[in-house]
Amino acid sequence: MARQPNRSQSGTNIQQVRQQNAASASGGQFGTEFASETNAQEVRRQNAASASGQGSFGTEFASETDVQEVRQQNQQAEANKAKNSGQFGGQGY
Repeated sequence: MARQPNRSQSGTNIQQVRQQNAASASGGQFGTEFASETNAQEVRRQNAASASGQGSFGTEFASETDVQEVRQQNQQAEANKAKNSGQFGGQGY
């Protein structure tokens, strides 16, 4: 098959690639497309809230955790571990 003008051997449009590269190098369409969707002030507010511990993520999960229940479960697990470690100690395995 004969090579067409402005096409690579695989059929890529060379001129289009050059235009895309030039646009990319000068901060073209790709960069501005996503930058326009980002509200910088909102991101700063979220970062400040996160750094000060006032964010909704931390409080959401903290309010669902019963600290006393977790302590009790940890104590029970430790007691079971101590009880079970003595069961198999002298059997010669």
